Amino acid sequence: MGWWGKLIGGAAGMALGGPLGAGLGVAAGHAFDRMAVADRDNFGLGDDVAGEGRRRLGGVREKLENARAQARQAAFTAALVTLAAKMAKADGTVTRAEIDAFKSLFHIPPEQMSTIGRLWDTARRSTDGYQIAAAHIAREFRDSPEMLENLLGALIMIAQADGHAMAPEEIAFLEEVARIFGLPPRDFARVRAGGAPAGEGDPYQVLGVDRAASGEEIKAAWRRLTREHHPDLLAAKGMPPEFIEVATSRMAAINAAYDRIAQERGLK
Repeated sequence: MGWWGKLIGGAAGMALGGPLGAGLGVAAGHAFDRMAVADRDNFGLGDDVAGEGRRRLGGVREKLENARAQARQAAFTAALVTLAAKMAKADGTVTRAEIDAFKSLFHIPPEQMSTIGRLWDTARRSTDGYQIAAAHIAREFRDSPEMLENLLGALIMIAQADGHAMAPEEIAFLEEVARIFGLPPRDFARVRAGGAPAGEGDPYQVLGVDRAASGEEIKAAWRRLTREHHPDLLAAKGMPPEFIEVATSRMAAINAAYDRIAQERGLK
């Protein structure tokens, strides 16, 4: 298993209630120790020697930042796979259509398909523990609520991908995940509306505004959402490349909702 696979495995353990990333913590601590030693050893040295030490220190910091970025991507992936599998089990059975929907929405690298498959098979055995997975990822991305919204949006897209109405058990599952993520009911309704194909959801719900909202309020909501959910920003905050297409679909739904309202109201 490669580095990415190991990270997914570790994140899966956290999502399912296992050890809280001791290996990653050791790696991070080791990198911090190396930075501290470099700072200590360079103190009082000449510019040439100290400069070389700073360059090495910069390399260590870059590696640590890359490791942290990979860890966040792996945590996002593990949480999404775990929650999607448990959501599929929420109405009693996991169907082939639900598995195919997941595969069609996300472009998992072939070399990671077996790792993802094992995680899915483990998670789908029951819905038990999904609150633990949701709480873990909520802590991981507590500084990036838009990432949690997109994860919830991805789950909604999976639930709706077969073309049938969501089962009451699935809705209850998603509402509880939203609550754990700290999203109020109004935001859940907005994210749910945004999970429909572009142009099909209630445009006011997609933007999270009342029908009585002014044109300026609607524009402000649209600008805020397009800024917060831009795929490039989400990628920088830890969304794996395999899931960027889902974020792009949500962005299309946001823009389509604004275009519909603007056309109806004559907004420019």
